[in-house]
Amino acid sequence: MATLKPFAALRPSPNLAAKICELPYDVMSSAEAKAIAHENPYSFLHISKPEIDLEPDIDVYSDAVYAKGAENFRLLQEQDALLRDAKPAYYLYRQIMGSHEQTGLVAAASCSEYAAGIIRKHELTRPEKENDRVRHIQALKSQTGPVFITYTATKEMNALTNRVIGANEPDIDFCADDNVKHTAWVIDADDDIDFIQQHFAGIERLYIADGHHRSAAAARVDGEGDFLVVAFPHDQMQVLAYNRALKDLNDLNTDEFLTKLESIFEISESDNGDCAAKNELALYLDGRWRRLVFKPDVAATERLDVTLLQRHVLGQVLGIDDPRTNDRIAFIGGIRGTAELSRRVDSGEFACAFSMFPTSIEDLMAIADADELMPPKSTWFEPKLRDGMFCHMI
Repeated sequence: MATLKPFAALRPSPNLAAKICELPYDVMSSAEAKAIAHENPYSFLHISKPEIDLEPDIDVYSDAVYAKGAENFRLLQEQDALLRDAKPAYYLYRQIMGSHEQTGLVAAASCSEYAAGIIRKHELTRPEKENDRVRHIQALKSQTGPVFITYTATKEMNALTNRVIGANEPDIDFCADDNVKHTAWVIDADDDIDFIQQHFAGIERLYIADGHHRSAAAARVDGEGDFLVVAFPHDQMQVLAYNRALKDLNDLNTDEFLTKLESIFEISESDNGDCAAKNELALYLDGRWRRLVFKPDVAATERLDVTLLQRHVLGQVLGIDDPRTNDRIAFIGGIRGTAELSRRVDSGEFACAFSMFPTSIEDLMAIADADELMPPKSTWFEPKLRDGMFCHMI
């Protein structure tokens, strides 16, 4: 059974939260981060991507980068821009993005339960990214970016969430530059803390949605300790596609490539890159969109479209056996839309691109329950959790 603990968070001063909290470190380049944090000394990017404050050609994995992050972290605390709560609590974190709303519980999860499989994972990690998070945690003595997890929704937890939100003014409330609204409430009443602990003790499993490198790094730093999570009910999760772009056709010309695809898909013309259902993809090649539907005998071999594409097309046809390390493939989040795919192919940067139908949260949970793995970059969750909203000191 799952253990989610209250903890004394380090949080932004409410009047500075909009200036401090930033998108996760791994959804932008160093150049993009530097542009965002320009003239904003409170930006958490000075902590999560501290290379922006050093010479432009510095190795982002150098000792100086982690030391700079720790220095910047201490500075915000000394300025009372980041404040430590006096006692352990849980927190609610609500995000509103357009018509979508999701509210998660901020808590400390158990590294030992992660190792034991009570907290389920569905992806492998890349060593260099995992090592980076280990060094970042060690330098700051804190986990500053939460792991995004989900659990099977319950009416009891939904009722507590609605009661707390309805009865209390928020402790943090701001709208970010991307028009996503971020709101937080502290839950520090003893009865509520006891209820939450007992409630999650009756939940069999938690599932990592996003943050495999952060959770793996936390377990390496302290396998008997805890790590920062935000737990959302599964029916509030918004999953977008994670699309693929290929730099070449593996020495095939267009006709040869399409001929090979005909044994895998039913192919027809399409006006755009939208995918309407599972087992349907769209291919942008030579200035045209094509609709691809996996043939029934192919679709029956795997649960996930991303796995089918990897096995039958990327691996067998295009020779990309390990998409985690192959530099001939790029992954483009669905938040950027299909126009980004056609733009980057038309520019000559890529030879073709595949638009995907989003993986469902139910499929993610089923894969994790079966101890199976998804191909890398199978899901893109929106909205993103903001780094700096909550820090877990260790």
